[in-house]
Order: sequence, then C-alpha cells, then structure tokens
Amino acid sequence: MKGTYLGEFEELVLLTVAVLNGEAYGISIAELIEKESNRSVTISTIHNVLYRLEDKGYVKSELGGATAERGGRKKRLFSITATGHAVLNESKQLRNKLWDAMPEFGF
Repeated sequence: MKGTYLGEFEELVLLTVAVLNGEAYGISIAELIEKESNRSVTISTIHNVLYRLEDKGYVKSELGGATAERGGRKKRLFSITATGHAVLNESKQLRNKLWDAMPEFGF
C-alpha cells in the first residue's frame, strides 16, 4: 500500500478499534488506550483521529441504538475496514523488519 502513512497515535487508535471489534466508540477507545498504555487521552482527540481515519477509509462508522444511560442519544460505533486492516499489517511488517535488523547490544 504505497503512500499510506499512519501517525503513532493514529495507529494506536486504529489498533484499538480493531481490538474492540464493532464495539468501538469514543469512550471505549479512550479507556482501553489509557488502560493499556498508561497514557491520558481526551475524547476530542480520539474523535479527531477517528474522523481522520474515516476520511482515509481505514474505519467506518454507524449509529448504534439509543440508551437511557445516554439520555436517549445514540453512540457512533466504529469498525475497521479491509483497507485499515491492510495498513495495520503493513505497519506491523515494517516494524518487525526493522526490529529484526537491529543488532544485539551488549549493555
């Protein structure tokens, strides 16, 4: 996929969407990233990245059902597309190739 580029945080959000497998929305993504990376994130940052990933065709979204917990509002659920999955695989292969090429250091 020549010409694709994911920033570090974009990759993290895209991976999280894939892990949540159809149950990804702003808060669930933020909670998992914070839990796994010990990194604080804001919902607005997550949403900005999700919309960027959607514009690139890496994720798609749909409105879920309304719930009383949300005051009758619907959640926007995100899922990874085939293109998004291919971009993640490409990124993983590049990282693995570079890790494999790194010489051993005797510290």
